Amino acid sequence: VQLVESGGGLVQPGGSLRLSCTGSGFTFRGYEMIWFRQAPGKERELVAVISSGSGRTNYANSVKGRFTISRDNAKKIVYLQMNSLKPEDTAVYYCNARIGWERAISALPDDFDSWGHGTHVTVSA
Repeated sequence: VQLVESGGGLVQPGGSLRLSCTGSGFTFRGYEMIWFRQAPGKERELVAVISSGSGRTNYANSVKGRFTISRDNAKKIVYLQMNSLKPEDTAVYYCNARIGWERAISALPDDFDSWGHGTHVTVSA
Protein backbone atom coordinates (compact mmCIF):
# COMPACT_ATOMS: atom_id res chain seq x y z
CA VAL A 1 0.00 0.00 0.00
CA GLN A 2 1.36 3.36 -1.03
CA LEU A 3 -0.41 6.63 -0.31
CA VAL A 4 0.79 10.04 -1.43
CA GLU A 5 -0.92 13.15 -0.09
CA SER A 6 -0.63 16.59 -1.66
CA GLY A 7 -2.31 19.97 -1.85
CA GLY A 8 -1.51 21.44 1.53
CA GLY A 9 -0.22 24.92 2.14
CA LEU A 10 -0.69 28.17 3.99
CA VAL A 11 -4.15 29.71 3.82
CA GLN A 12 -5.90 32.53 5.63
CA PRO A 13 -8.86 31.86 7.92
CA GLY A 14 -11.99 31.51 5.84
CA GLY A 15 -10.05 30.25 2.85
CA SER A 16 -10.18 26.96 0.98
CA LEU A 17 -7.85 24.15 -0.02
CA ARG A 18 -8.31 20.89 -1.85
CA LEU A 19 -6.17 17.98 -0.74
CA SER A 20 -5.50 14.93 -2.89
CA CYS A 21 -4.35 11.44 -2.01
CA THR A 22 -3.20 8.99 -4.66
CA GLY A 23 -3.28 5.31 -3.80
CA SER A 24 -1.31 2.48 -5.35
CA GLY A 25 -0.37 -1.09 -4.54
CA PHE A 26 -3.90 -2.10 -3.68
CA THR A 27 -7.31 -2.35 -5.34
CA PHE A 28 -8.31 1.26 -4.73
CA ARG A 29 -11.94 0.87 -5.84
CA GLY A 30 -12.51 -1.86 -3.29
CA TYR A 31 -11.54 0.17 -0.24
CA GLU A 32 -13.21 2.80 1.84
CA MET A 33 -10.92 5.83 1.99
CA ILE A 34 -10.27 7.87 5.09
CA TRP A 35 -8.72 11.24 5.82
CA PHE A 36 -7.02 11.76 9.17
CA ARG A 37 -5.22 14.78 10.57
CA GLN A 38 -2.73 15.41 13.33
CA ALA A 39 -2.42 18.84 14.85
CA PRO A 40 0.74 19.88 16.69
CA GLY A 41 0.87 18.21 20.09
CA LYS A 42 -2.33 16.26 19.51
CA GLU A 43 -3.24 12.72 18.53
CA ARG A 44 -4.11 11.79 14.98
CA GLU A 45 -7.86 11.97 14.44
CA LEU A 46 -10.32 10.80 11.80
CA VAL A 47 -11.69 13.62 9.67
CA ALA A 48 -13.74 12.09 6.85
CA VAL A 49 -14.60 8.75 5.28
CA ILE A 50 -15.98 7.82 1.87
CA SER A 51 -17.27 4.42 0.84
CA SER A 52 -15.69 2.47 -1.99
CA GLY A 53 -18.44 3.43 -4.44
CA SER A 54 -18.85 7.00 -3.15
CA GLY A 55 -22.37 6.33 -1.95
CA ARG A 56 -21.70 7.13 1.68
CA THR A 57 -19.66 9.73 3.50
CA ASN A 58 -19.01 10.43 7.15
CA TYR A 59 -17.41 13.43 8.84
CA ALA A 60 -16.04 14.42 12.19
CA ASN A 61 -18.35 16.93 13.88
CA SER A 62 -15.62 19.55 13.79
CA VAL A 63 -15.60 19.64 9.98
CA LYS A 64 -19.22 18.90 9.06
CA GLY A 65 -20.61 21.43 6.63
CA ARG A 66 -17.14 22.74 5.76
CA PHE A 67 -15.24 19.74 4.36
CA THR A 68 -16.28 17.44 1.51
CA ILE A 69 -14.66 14.11 0.72
CA SER A 70 -14.87 12.67 -2.78
CA ARG A 71 -13.03 10.14 -4.91
CA ASP A 72 -12.19 9.23 -8.48
CA ASN A 73 -11.72 5.48 -8.67
CA ALA A 74 -10.47 5.61 -12.26
CA LYS A 75 -7.63 7.91 -11.19
CA LYS A 76 -7.21 6.22 -7.78
CA ILE A 77 -7.45 9.57 -6.01
CA VAL A 78 -9.42 10.67 -2.96
CA TYR A 79 -9.97 14.36 -2.38
CA LEU A 80 -10.73 16.53 0.62
CA GLN A 81 -12.24 19.89 -0.23
CA MET A 82 -11.81 22.16 2.77
CA ASN A 83 -13.79 25.39 2.94
CA SER A 84 -14.21 28.04 5.64
CA LEU A 85 -10.92 26.99 7.13
CA LYS A 86 -10.16 27.85 10.75
CA PRO A 87 -6.84 28.08 12.61
CA GLU A 88 -7.80 24.90 14.47
CA ASP A 89 -7.74 23.03 11.14
CA THR A 90 -3.96 23.47 11.11
CA ALA A 91 -2.52 19.97 10.98
CA VAL A 92 -0.75 17.39 8.87
CA TYR A 93 -3.38 15.58 6.83
CA TYR A 94 -3.06 11.90 5.95
CA CYS A 95 -5.18 9.42 4.06
CA ASN A 96 -5.55 5.70 4.48
CA ALA A 97 -7.64 2.81 3.21
CA ARG A 98 -9.78 0.16 4.84
CA ILE A 99 -12.25 -2.45 3.73
CA GLY A 100 -15.69 -2.34 5.34
CA TRP A 101 -17.80 0.71 6.08
CA GLU A 102 -18.25 0.10 9.81
CA ARG A 103 -14.53 -0.61 10.19
CA ALA A 104 -13.70 2.55 8.26
CA ILE A 105 -15.86 4.96 10.24
CA SER A 106 -14.57 3.55 13.53
CA ALA A 107 -10.94 3.40 12.43
CA LEU A 108 -8.18 4.43 14.79
CA PRO A 109 -4.63 5.36 13.77
CA ASP A 110 -3.23 2.18 15.36
CA ASP A 111 -5.35 0.11 12.99
CA PHE A 112 -2.98 0.91 10.12
CA ASP A 113 0.49 -0.47 9.48
CA SER A 114 1.67 2.21 7.09
CA TRP A 115 1.14 5.86 6.34
CA GLY A 116 2.14 8.35 3.69
CA HIS A 117 4.14 11.46 4.48
CA GLY A 118 1.04 13.59 4.82
CA THR A 119 0.49 17.13 3.62
CA HIS A 120 0.77 20.17 5.86
CA VAL A 121 -2.10 22.60 6.18
CA THR A 122 -1.53 25.87 8.03
CA VAL A 123 -4.44 28.25 8.58
CA SER A 124 -3.15 31.59 9.74
CA ALA A 125 -3.54 35.27 9.06
